[in-house]
Amino acid sequence: QVHLVESGGGLVQAGGSLRLSCAASGRTFTNYYKAWFHQAPGKERKFVAAITSGGRTYYAESVKGRFTISRDNAKDTVYLQMDSLKPEDTAVYYCAANLFYGSQPGDYEYWGQGTQVTVSS
Repeated sequence: QVHLVESGGGLVQAGGSLRLSCAASGRTFTNYYKAWFHQAPGKERKFVAAITSGGRTYYAESVKGRFTISRDNAKDTVYLQMDSLKPEDTAVYYCAANLFYGSQPGDYEYWGQGTQVTVSS
């Protein structure tokens, strides 16, 4: 039932780095837009970054210059390299995929289960 599986979350100090991965499971998303969202406790799910099947990228202003989204279509996997992490980046990070681009959670049809990222100060 789960078609996207995130991994790579963990606990890191402020200023540190993490690399998240999201792999397809049970179906393919090689021709889909892929995106990362995050959701902190008690807050709405927010757009982080997206990438087209051809590699064009989009970022939320809050992560621009710190995070890098990429994809490996041969592996049907999307990545989020997170550098210069801040405590305010602490959240559950979700990957998503859709045939059309979107910047809102409701725009995406397929979702992973989420991976926790905690940044300590």
